[in-house]
Amino acid sequence: MYFPDYITKLFGDLDVASWFVYDPNHPLLFNSPLFLGLFFIFYIIYVGVRSQNFELFRKIYLIVFSLFFYYKAGGNYYILLVICAVVTHLLSKKMYEIERQTSRKLLLALIVIANLGMLSYYKYTNFLIDNINAIFHGDLSFQNIILPIGISFFVFEAISYAVDLYRKQMEPAKSTLDFCFYISFFPKLVAGPIIRAKDFLPQMYKKLHLTREEASSAIFLILIGLIKKAVISDYISTNFVDRVFDSPMSYTAFENLMAVYGYTLQIYCDFSGYSDMAIGLSLLMGFKIPPNFLTPYKSQSITEFWRRWHISLSSWLRDYLYISLGGNRKGKIRTYVNLFLTMLIGGLWHGASWKFVMWGGLHGGILVVERFFKQFVKVPDNRLTRIVCILLTFHFVAFCWIFFRAGSFELAADVISNIGNLTFAPDEWLVIIEGYKNVFILIAIGYILHFLPEKFVNSVKAGFNNTPLLLKAGLAGLIFWLIFATMSSGPQPFIYFQF
Repeated sequence: MYFPDYITKLFGDLDVASWFVYDPNHPLLFNSPLFLGLFFIFYIIYVGVRSQNFELFRKIYLIVFSLFFYYKAGGNYYILLVICAVVTHLLSKKMYEIERQTSRKLLLALIVIANLGMLSYYKYTNFLIDNINAIFHGDLSFQNIILPIGISFFVFEAISYAVDLYRKQMEPAKSTLDFCFYISFFPKLVAGPIIRAKDFLPQMYKKLHLTREEASSAIFLILIGLIKKAVISDYISTNFVDRVFDSPMSYTAFENLMAVYGYTLQIYCDFSGYSDMAIGLSLLMGFKIPPNFLTPYKSQSITEFWRRWHISLSSWLRDYLYISLGGNRKGKIRTYVNLFLTMLIGGLWHGASWKFVMWGGLHGGILVVERFFKQFVKVPDNRLTRIVCILLTFHFVAFCWIFFRAGSFELAADVISNIGNLTFAPDEWLVIIEGYKNVFILIAIGYILHFLPEKFVNSVKAGFNNTPLLLKAGLAGLIFWLIFATMSSGPQPFIYFQF
């Protein structure tokens, strides 16, 4: 591809007006050239007004940009976001100030029900109608409801704020404007991580300061996130995984198996890539967000997996759902029930479909089994058992991803039954590998990078931090070239946008 072709691919016909109007076919994404350009302009002004004298302007400026970002990513539902933020803050502040316990509980219930009601209407109305029709042979009409992007994330943040105030674990935001700043903060707005207000708000009141090392770490995270998402995840998705999962019986057992391995890598690279970019962008703006993924496929158990995968969600479910249900305070049987229900609800949170409930139920069931046998069985801690445990955990997680990715239970069953017919046929496998050579190379690279020793990864980060600015720019240019060289179509939406 010649350089002019890259320019055309990057900027098209340069319809500047379209940069500011929502296009459902081309939402604003972190991995799009338009976002990178808009963020560059935004950031120059943001850093330029870092003085305490411009604190109010900087807050309003970021809120306006965040709402614009949300509009470009998901349409006019930014109005819903503003209503959620304003109402949640005002009611939560009132609840915090009231001393009477009964009134405080009523206000907390109102806040939680209002937020969950909003989420349920947009996310589960048609799911409920579908099940009512199936059970009672009804003919209720489906509603024309479009799911607002990121609603599951900002609703959970709003609820955590109210619950933390109820528990007196923090003080309210100093103003409604401050709370709107927190809820609408664009790096984590549409796909997390889910950040607690008690961790975020104190950072708002500190002077904006960014060290050279923090700036390097932020750029490193953004570049790594782009590689994960735009180079690895998007390529193996559009060129292999999507095709197999859309019609599994049209492909061989080996192709189905590799598609499962491919999707297992794809969803990790897609979601952790988004989180890396969100954390990097936040750090550039002076806000420290903890890691959301810690190489989860190195886990030796499902319990460990959920300490490493989507950490902000798993910790939210633990603190606000599992503990609220009683946690482990009401006996072993109740603990197992609470654990299973938490994962079941967590599965439903991911999507209005029974296949997501199945996915959550499978994880919940294994968590219960692990907790039960842990008191009786002590697994030897040596290299062999660690490898075996990692392989068993990885393959259970990969099996569960089939239900997460498949469009229906029927397609999931097709994938599973097809893989069940797998026979040892190395010559046939080599032909398939040759046919999808680039896909399999990227899958191999993705897994190798994931399983690299932590010390090696930290040394690479340190090396990048010590690299001269000119060389960093060259590395960034190389990564952008890789992105556009592997891009078979426009930037692909992140998987977790649908949740």
